[in-house]
Amino acid sequence: MTLQLGCIADDYTGASDLANTLTRQGLRTVQSIGVPADDLALPEVDAVVVSLKSRSIAASTAVEKSRAAAQWLRGRGAKHLLFKICSTFDSTDAGNIGPVLDVLRDDAGEAIVLVTPAFPETGRSVYQGHLFVGCVPLHESPLKDHPLNPMRDSNLVRVLGRQSRHKIGLIDLATVARGADAVQARLDELAACGVSAAIADAVFERDLETLGAVALRHGVSVGASGLGLGLARALRANGGIAARAALSEAEPAVGGAAACLAGSCSQATLNQIACAEAVMPVLRLDPEQLIAGGAEVQRALAFARERIGQGPLLIASSTTPDQVAALQARHGRDLAGHAIEQAMAEIAAALVDAGVRRLVIAGGETSGAVVDRLGLPGFLIGAEIAAGVPVLRSVGAGAPMLLALKSGNFGGPEFFTDALRLMR
Repeated sequence: MTLQLGCIADDYTGASDLANTLTRQGLRTVQSIGVPADDLALPEVDAVVVSLKSRSIAASTAVEKSRAAAQWLRGRGAKHLLFKICSTFDSTDAGNIGPVLDVLRDDAGEAIVLVTPAFPETGRSVYQGHLFVGCVPLHESPLKDHPLNPMRDSNLVRVLGRQSRHKIGLIDLATVARGADAVQARLDELAACGVSAAIADAVFERDLETLGAVALRHGVSVGASGLGLGLARALRANGGIAARAALSEAEPAVGGAAACLAGSCSQATLNQIACAEAVMPVLRLDPEQLIAGGAEVQRALAFARERIGQGPLLIASSTTPDQVAALQARHGRDLAGHAIEQAMAEIAAALVDAGVRRLVIAGGETSGAVVDRLGLPGFLIGAEIAAGVPVLRSVGAGAPMLLALKSGNFGGPEFFTDALRLMR
């Protein structure tokens, strides 16, 4: 296998988002869970997205995992590595974007790295180094209240500067609008001044194409799926890749029982749960009881056993941001989150043991916990359910399953029914 593009994603739902974007651009793409084992059989592909659950762990551990992924991808011939981050730059002043960026840049021997989380298709743009959600600066949007990585500063030059060991610069929109050579010249100028990473403005899709063409001249870049789009189009424009059908298109139907799990507390997911109540049985779990012990898990499994043969169902631990804050105040942020994620993973594993073969999961941390518990090594990328969310077909572990891993803010009001309609 010789890869055109190697990608390292800092969470599982973000990896699916990127893999979906690359597949839509005609790249044969596989998403792996963790660094693939050497004996994992993979088809001939153009890109591999290595999914890590590294966004909210200790920075030193995130660096170690990311370096291992980079080594594996380079060993398969990848000439360019994209470190895929969230389009809302989810991180804290301790990392993990800056520390991973610093190490990947140093290991690749690059003087400077281009960075942008922009993805206009999903309402994320960067102007004068400030990240916008729609027309609102990130720190004024509802996304500022992420339970693990609240984002209260929209100035990404400043945010990344607090995480990195080195100076951070800006490539403004006027420079991007002048094209790839102008962007490269600005990168060279910044590097000569001791700047090691540059936040790049991007407001339109054409800006991503320009940035992708420039990034491909270097060994490493950092960004959301929008930069993946730019890289994919640059690869095709350079003649290295012809547009191809998705790997999963020729695969047979999976069938089997279906279930949905929701752990995200975003407003989008809360609205999607409310819509689902009109079309399927929904059980709302008590997060306090999930933290307390196993009785709430048993209640969820009893609910599922009574209904699993009658059609899809949904089990949710999601709650409002105020209730999340109260839980974290009582139990600690890390303990509360971990306990709920592991409870949802236990529920998912029991559902699969009971015959569920189609599983829809809302929430990045919940998705990571569930996929880890199920021990699924990788996925082929299927049809797009909503922007950034594809159907995933498991590979390399027993009977195939279909999954959808949704970041909390993605998808429309009918997301759960939209997903199940495409998961056959």
